[in-house]
Amino acid sequence: MTAAKIRQTVAFAILGLIAFLVVVPIVLIIAYIFKNGISAVSWEFISQNPRNGMKEGGIFPAIIGTMLLITGTMICSLPVGILSAVYLVEYAKDNLFTRLIKLSVVNLSGIPSIVYGLFGFTLFVMFFKFGTSILAGSLTLAIMSLPVIVTATKEALESVPATFREVSLSLGASKWQTTRYCVLPYAMPGILTGTVLSLSRAAGETAPILFTAAAFFLPRLPHSISDQVMALPYHLYVISTQVPNMPVEISFATAFVLIALVFLMNIVSIVLRAHYRKKKIW
Repeated sequence: MTAAKIRQTVAFAILGLIAFLVVVPIVLIIAYIFKNGISAVSWEFISQNPRNGMKEGGIFPAIIGTMLLITGTMICSLPVGILSAVYLVEYAKDNLFTRLIKLSVVNLSGIPSIVYGLFGFTLFVMFFKFGTSILAGSLTLAIMSLPVIVTATKEALESVPATFREVSLSLGASKWQTTRYCVLPYAMPGILTGTVLSLSRAAGETAPILFTAAAFFLPRLPHSISDQVMALPYHLYVISTQVPNMPVEISFATAFVLIALVFLMNIVSIVLRAHYRKKKIW
């Protein structure tokens, strides 16, 4: 065996070990949650309102509340995030100001979620008088999601070959037509990946909605975006730490439903990415 093959074998072994060390803990955590919570998961658990101090009944309001917050976050963050990335990549000049904006976007993605929660509470709940509501929570989660969406979209746009733009412009297409019909379709799989990552993070966050949207106990569905709402992450926190004598199976079942919801979002993303890849003609 030559030295090059030995180095290649060692590199593959190291990468395989790293992948193993990353994947195994995730699998063990999911298996542990599944083992301890699956016995409490039933149609009643996912379709009924909580009863008897949340020790009986189900988590239906929390499931719907989480979906409403995710939907609101998507509506508020996607247009702003994608258009911002398009501007930074396709239109903005490469100068000091633009580089500072890009650096700020990257740094914002590392800010703890509790800081976003306090910011949303101060701005939306107190200053704009939205109160603790779906609207305030969605806007807070949208601001938290924006850096990830902008960064992922920017990287997806930058991965598009420059020849695509050059050929389109040489045929007489405008800058916007080139971006709309050549660049964005090619970058769409990467944009979808970043979007789902940001929304998955938003779906599992407790701190931002703790101050802006979540209700401790609300056994009904909200009637408007000005209402408070139950949400799975906060509900899991409450029943795990604030409710005495709560059966542990209910906590694990709630965690299992939350993980299943995030997995479902990722499956939808995979299907959409495959759809857009099939539509490519180049």
